[in-house]
Amino acid sequence: MITKVVISAAGQGTRMLELSKDTSKHLILVNNRPFLAYLLDNILEAGYTEIILVVGYKQDKMREFVENYKLDHQCNINMVSQFEILGPKEKEYGTACPLKCVRDLVGQSNFISLVGDNFYSARDLKSMNIDDKFNYVAGIKNDHPEKFGVLIVQGEFLKEIVEKPGREFWQSQKLSRPETEFVGNLINTSLYKFTPEVFEKLPLIEKSKRGEYEITDVISLLAKDEKVKVKILKDDWMDFGRPEDLEKFSGFIK
Repeated sequence: MITKVVISAAGQGTRMLELSKDTSKHLILVNNRPFLAYLLDNILEAGYTEIILVVGYKQDKMREFVENYKLDHQCNINMVSQFEILGPKEKEYGTACPLKCVRDLVGQSNFISLVGDNFYSARDLKSMNIDDKFNYVAGIKNDHPEKFGVLIVQGEFLKEIVEKPGREFWQSQKLSRPETEFVGNLINTSLYKFTPEVFEKLPLIEKSKRGEYEITDVISLLAKDEKVKVKILKDDWMDFGRPEDLEKFSGFIK
């Protein structure tokens, strides 16, 4: 049984504009509670008992939140500072960086990895507790797959992840296709189950065109070895990334 969950929560969330100027986007209040509190509630309800929270931006406020949350819920939350381990974001940054910070805490255990600004149901989180030798990526069908990474599946295995498959993708493939060409509608929700093998692939990735270390590049290396399966989420999922999502999520959790 998997007990450990790694939550990536180091970023500021610049898409939240003024809402994240003085606090982490994960702590933006929704119905008088920080967004992250709702996610933690579901993680605990799903049966996970060891939470590793990777923080960075405004980590003093994150630490205060964690202490208060632990008082109310009596749970095990370890905080890890990405910026103290890897340096400031100008030096090293990207979605793969939180994994670089938790190897010693995870050890040889299988673990769940997710992002702290996405919301998943307790049932879907529990469904990722698959204690086998494979890695898993959680997908869900979406009406606007061009805005996300699209999962290309072959049988039960992940073949590849196509990031935001619009005009740029087709140009890179030297194909003449319209900007909205459909490649699939099963998108990556940034919820993963990893085996310790993921740490062996981390040193092999290089900076992307954005100048960041991408977790999807790590997953692509594992997928080439047929080590990644796809799990379909059954409940609603939400990316809490823009100011308009505040009102959406407020109604979403009622």
